[in-house]
Amino acid sequence: MNCPAVGGLPIVAAAGVEGHPEVYEVEMKFPVADASAMEQKLVGLAARFREPVQQTDRYFVHPCRDFGRTDEALRLRRVGDEVELTWKGPRIDSAAKTRQEILLPLPTGPRTVDEWTELLAALGFRVLAEVVKRRHAARVLWQGAEVDAALDHVDGVGNYLELEILARQGEIQVATACVDSLARELSCGDAERRSYLELQLEARLG
Repeated sequence: MNCPAVGGLPIVAAAGVEGHPEVYEVEMKFPVADASAMEQKLVGLAARFREPVQQTDRYFVHPCRDFGRTDEALRLRRVGDEVELTWKGPRIDSAAKTRQEILLPLPTGPRTVDEWTELLAALGFRVLAEVVKRRHAARVLWQGAEVDAALDHVDGVGNYLELEILARQGEIQVATACVDSLARELSCGDAERRSYLELQLEARLG
């Protein structure tokens, strides 16, 4: 199948146009040996926790572009009856997992994921895998910025802490330094740059 492209890059109408500045996800992820102890560390920093939720992420293979090679992802996420479609661009730095992200909320309902899967299949996309996790999310005020934190238990993968800030292009360096500083305060150790999808696929291969 031949697909249109501009310079080999994805065609994205919603980003980089006037009134719609590009938004980047600045994220660091760390394996967690003791989730309860990490939760207490976050509480000690006045983290505001929300109720735990289950997230089911369905990832897709592009009909004519190798997302593994271009380092992109297309995902349908379901949390209860709430559903969103997200495109993630390639990672752009080596310190954090920083990438452009476009997120579109979809109509709520138990059939939404299947209906959109059917639509994407008609366009040539196919399902690659589903990642299921229990997420206990919080927000932490750190160095004047609000950092999203999440303690995740990922089926078949394990326990992780994610720290994330959404930033515009000119804010990426400051956001990365903020997330790194919070990680060091929490004694997180070495960051894991692979996505949950990559970790799950590698675990399946043994």
